[in-house]
Amino acid sequence: MAVKIFIDQGHNPTGFNTGAEGNGLREQDITYNVGIQLAQLLRQDERFEVLTSRTCISQIVGYSNRTSLEERVWRANWWGADWFLSIHTNSSTNPTATGSEVFVYRSRTRAYFMAQDILQQITDQLQLRNRGVKIDPAFYVLRNTNMPALLIELAFITNPSDAQKLENDQAAFARAIYDGLVEYLF
Repeated sequence: MAVKIFIDQGHNPTGFNTGAEGNGLREQDITYNVGIQLAQLLRQDERFEVLTSRTCISQIVGYSNRTSLEERVWRANWWGADWFLSIHTNSSTNPTATGSEVFVYRSRTRAYFMAQDILQQITDQLQLRNRGVKIDPAFYVLRNTNMPALLIELAFITNPSDAQKLENDQAAFARAIYDGLVEYLF
């Protein structure tokens, strides 16, 4: 039986629940593209089934910040996903902040150990600082899914070097997440 992966491309393209911006980039565009490329890799592997929260770059999920998050979680729960991956870019008022990190609901869980593998692949393959796996039960998408969930902060959109990778290496981010999934699951 195939492993069902729900990919949540964080944020909406316009209106409410839009993401961070920096260095001429928009978070919601990067997350959409990385999510689509990850979905393509997973669909080429018969061990996986995949569903995304956004099927086109202009798609808006929900009709407020709250309902946007609720809709993403509801779709994953309704579909019966085995794993929930929410893809984001980080931001900071400090332009020197750099690297990748992954948030999970609690420590020493399946999500925690998968997060370690995915984070290691991202930081190794893209040569980014490993900021670690962090616990944050406050994230709506981590506390309301019926399956293990990860919130992946690819890199800092507000850091010029990270932003260059976010713009030019989206396929590499998708590949690293895929490789981390495969390493953990198989």
